[in-house]
Amino acid sequence: MNNFLRSFGKNRTLFLTLIILALLFLLAIQGMTTRDWVVTVLRGLAVGSITFLVAAGLSIIMGLMDVLNLAHGTLYMIGAYVGWSMYVRPDAMVDMATPFGLLLAGFALMPLWAPLLARRSFSRNVARIWPWAALLLGLALLIYGLTSAPVAVWSGSDYQNSPIVWTQFAEVGAVAQNVQPATFQPGQSPVLIWGAILLGSALAGLAIVGLVQSRRGSEAQTRLSPARPLASFAILAGLALLLFLVNTPLTAFLFGLSTNILFILAILVAALVGVGLGSLMEATLIRPLYARAIYQIMLTFGLAFIGTELVRTIWGRTGFTMPKPALFASTGDGCPASSIAGWLQNNCSTIVWKIGGQNALIRTYNEIFVILVGLLVLIAVWLLLQRSRLGMIIRAGVQDSAMVEALGINVRRVFTLVFGLGVGLAALGGVIAAPAGGLSDAMGATLLLGSLIALAIGGLTSYPGAAAGAIIVGLVQQFIIRFGQLGINLPFLDEPWKPTPPIVPASTIILMIIVLLALPQGLFGRKE
Repeated sequence: MNNFLRSFGKNRTLFLTLIILALLFLLAIQGMTTRDWVVTVLRGLAVGSITFLVAAGLSIIMGLMDVLNLAHGTLYMIGAYVGWSMYVRPDAMVDMATPFGLLLAGFALMPLWAPLLARRSFSRNVARIWPWAALLLGLALLIYGLTSAPVAVWSGSDYQNSPIVWTQFAEVGAVAQNVQPATFQPGQSPVLIWGAILLGSALAGLAIVGLVQSRRGSEAQTRLSPARPLASFAILAGLALLLFLVNTPLTAFLFGLSTNILFILAILVAALVGVGLGSLMEATLIRPLYARAIYQIMLTFGLAFIGTELVRTIWGRTGFTMPKPALFASTGDGCPASSIAGWLQNNCSTIVWKIGGQNALIRTYNEIFVILVGLLVLIAVWLLLQRSRLGMIIRAGVQDSAMVEALGINVRRVFTLVFGLGVGLAALGGVIAAPAGGLSDAMGATLLLGSLIALAIGGLTSYPGAAAGAIIVGLVQQFIIRFGQLGINLPFLDEPWKPTPPIVPASTIILMIIVLLALPQGLFGRKE
């Protein structure tokens, strides 16, 4: 009892805030039927699960690295589009795997360049000029190789070959019959094209390391075994070339898979692409700017615009849907289901549950699967942070990164892993959200705002706070949407007041302001 009173005295503002939030929730469900508020809560948890996947990545990155990644929403959007591509057009993803793998292989050599360059002495003029020359040459080789690589891709401007039409083909199972395999143009050499990508990415990585060293001057370098970067290079390049050799049979195999398995592959590919992009961003762009917070914000803000334009160029500006896998798509016999067993047996898109004496229609994908994924990720990442060696290093790095590096741990590598993990979570959120809400070039900016609000409410660097803030944001949004249908009985008004759609995002901002006025560090944030 004494411990409770002591804890309450120390955190009474937090306890009072949580009590007020609980009372507001109880007040919100007054006047609603049990069915209405249960369905609203499920929809709020679904929105909160997607928001949490993005907010959790932001929280981990900010907690360890003090980097506010304003491109996080765009990377969430890229995850959704990559997932759609793997699900609807797996042939194009197989085609893209080779150039993407070779691109990563070249950049995997970057840890090798720093100690090698530190042993070389250049005149001041040469040290300033050669990185830019290497960068320009590397970019020229990359542009040639990437634009010449054979990829059977859709068109963002031609409607007959647009993602909208390919989505329609996917819904009726007619993608394979309409695909035209990509081939090299007459006179093109695969060796020349793949070599250009590999050499171009290696030169670009070398140039970035050279530019960083020319700015900072020669620094003492720890002795680094070349085995690890060379092994990473060999593995990535070998896998990329192997995928090129088995392109045709692998494509045929993927088209023969069920939509359920293809969707699982889409989740894995989107998350891995997110991890790869995040690691590449940290190693090439973020790392040189750790001491310049304002430049980090400007850089990630600019990357958000660049990523959005790339998405518009590749997939087009028009929004489209991602078909749900067969497990969640059936509306035939036995549907809507009356139980979980009935859903799994008939692959129903909806379940009818009797709640409070009334039938409630629950969407199996939106209100069941999405919530389960959010819960599984919450537990998995918590176990990673609390029960693994990497998690111990991350938590120690949040407290004192200099001490961790003094113990002989490569903090830079940990930073890269953490940044990649955070972006991977965002990409995972994108591919999970795509079948529920569709894809558009504005989805990243919308969810980034919601995630930042969730982090501010829960605590910027707190992983539990990210979960709590995301759930609160999701519930508030869905209750306001529901009140827009039912109305709110207010004093001095003859008719119920119905909130308009613009109030939905405004309500979460108002709640954030109230919480921050009471708790400037958020619900579970650390006091500085």
